[in-house]
Amino acid sequence: MKNFINSFYRHQALFYKIFLFVITAVLIIYLLPKGGKFKYEITKGKPWQYENLYAPFDFAILKNEDEIIKEKDKIINNNIPYYTYSEGVVEKVKTEVPNQINQIFPDSVLRKRGLSIHSFVNKSLDDLYEYGVLKDARKPGKDVLVYLRKGNVAFEINYNKIYSQEDIRSFVTSELNTTNLKSFQPEILEVFYNSVKPNVSFDGALTQKELDGKLRAISYTRGSISRGTIIISKGEIVEGEKLDILNSLKNEYEAQVWSTSSHNWILLGYSLLVCLALLMLLLFIRKYRNDIYENNVKVTFIFFNILLMVFLTTLVIKFDPKYVYIVPLCILPLTLKAFFDSRLGLFSHVITVLILGFIVPNSYEYMFLQIIAGIVTILTVSELYKRANLFISVGQITFIYILVYFAFNVIQEGNVLELNSEMFLTFILGGLATLFVQPLIYIYEKLFGLVSDMSLLELSDTNSKLLKELSEKAPGTFHHSLNVANLAEAAANEIGANAMLVRVGALYHDIGKMENPTYFSENQSTSVNSHDELSPKESAQIIFDHVINGVEIAKKNNLPDRVIDFIRTHHGTTLVYYFYIKEKELNENASPADFRYPGPIPFSKETAILMMCDSVEAASKSLKEPTTVKINDFVEKIISKQMEEAQFLNADITFKEIQLIKKILKQKLKNIFHLRVEYPE
Repeated sequence: MKNFINSFYRHQALFYKIFLFVITAVLIIYLLPKGGKFKYEITKGKPWQYENLYAPFDFAILKNEDEIIKEKDKIINNNIPYYTYSEGVVEKVKTEVPNQINQIFPDSVLRKRGLSIHSFVNKSLDDLYEYGVLKDARKPGKDVLVYLRKGNVAFEINYNKIYSQEDIRSFVTSELNTTNLKSFQPEILEVFYNSVKPNVSFDGALTQKELDGKLRAISYTRGSISRGTIIISKGEIVEGEKLDILNSLKNEYEAQVWSTSSHNWILLGYSLLVCLALLMLLLFIRKYRNDIYENNVKVTFIFFNILLMVFLTTLVIKFDPKYVYIVPLCILPLTLKAFFDSRLGLFSHVITVLILGFIVPNSYEYMFLQIIAGIVTILTVSELYKRANLFISVGQITFIYILVYFAFNVIQEGNVLELNSEMFLTFILGGLATLFVQPLIYIYEKLFGLVSDMSLLELSDTNSKLLKELSEKAPGTFHHSLNVANLAEAAANEIGANAMLVRVGALYHDIGKMENPTYFSENQSTSVNSHDELSPKESAQIIFDHVINGVEIAKKNNLPDRVIDFIRTHHGTTLVYYFYIKEKELNENASPADFRYPGPIPFSKETAILMMCDSVEAASKSLKEPTTVKINDFVEKIISKQMEEAQFLNADITFKEIQLIKKILKQKLKNIFHLRVEYPE
């Protein structure tokens, strides 16, 4: 048991990676669709590249989207509306009419013609209310059929048979023309205006219920294919009826309710493919980015981002697959490039796209488009902390999306008439969503303790609290750091290293000298040397301590680990030669090990660049009457000495890159010392 615990503690980083790998794989597999994956890629307008395809089972042919839309439009346009007829209103009107007649007509008229007037009004009311009087404004059109519901009975009539209140005058006038009561037209019209009330209204609820029923009754299939029937032969063009049948087979295949045994096999297949993809990413990180592999926080960060993109994509697909391109997948390479490098960003992006190929429609088109967009992202965004660069890159990414979609559509349709304008809007929205990468990077910095170029830009401000303190306590060191930063930045640009990172590292590499500034020559303003009262070993220890003190100060001020690495490594395991020689004068048996920095040695191009520039800049102060030859020999001597002491053994830097750095340092020193061409006498 004790051995197991000891083994666990020794390999806890490895166990964590295994745990992280398994959790990520399980979550991705959980998000993937649980049905089978259709093994053929269906590309409209292209020849069928596979063997002859026969129906593996009976299935119905699904109508395509255009057919469904046309059928729905036809039902909506031909739907007959319902109107409700109120009997109670008619009875009330007929009750009130006699009183209206008695009030409007004089008694003398009623005594002579009362019977005729009452008879005419009652008959006209019966005709007027045969199909009712509308409450609504008149009228949608001629010869339109509607359903008129009286009680529980509805019957179909022409809409024009229903009167509106506007029709009362013409109706009464027409009726009076057939009688001898025309002289009483004003009085009779007044009776009708005062008495007639609308009793027919549009029944929206019943009309919608009927429409919904018809829409639900739409059949989404037309015909069927029997098992064993040939669907398409090799070389046939995938279009028209063949395309509809293939899509129907694909939908039926993926919608099948699989047996427990089949489901388990599908799950096993997904597990193998997802695990293989994640394993390739992990092996890539271990082989080519070992510093990241050894840092579990960074590995967690990478896996988290992949999982986040898979989650967002599956979420959108469940809502509506046509909006899949709204997911800003290019945020993944942008984010990883900001914190790590382009190569890792692109590799992770490709792995994520391959995983998403399981769940997206038109997977080949999707993967081609997203991989091209990822490459463009990596190539175009050089300095993410410059806002203009990000906007330009987002514009280029959006343009690539549109261009590739246009190309695929032209290939499939053979014309530009079938372009979907909604897709262009989707690409634009996806491009705009990519701008969220900047606040996202800030959130990641706080959550995972990582540092991006944008944070480095903030740290490079010489007005920051720590650098201002350095300039006040150790002005000579501050001036030295500025010179080293300029040299290091130029060297990094020459070999393609991270110039912003190395500049920030150079600005902070000597902050430990603030503890004892007068023990360092650049801060000694008088001829008095503080080391005169110390032994060589004590002096060397104070020199060593500026590295340890620098790390402590950096941690107290929450400087990122990537910056602290420069403080730890800028002297590597080099020898404090001056005090070693002084000790040797006193003691011939002096050990060089007592005068070496504890290390570690540089482990990246950037930390190696700082070591070279720091040593060259500091030693250049001792040059007397510098010439081109002296400077060249001086730079060669210092860097060659560092190489002999194997200071760059762990740094990923080549001899060619070291030569380029030497060239830059020589040029910069010549500029600093204002050397001119020596003319012959």
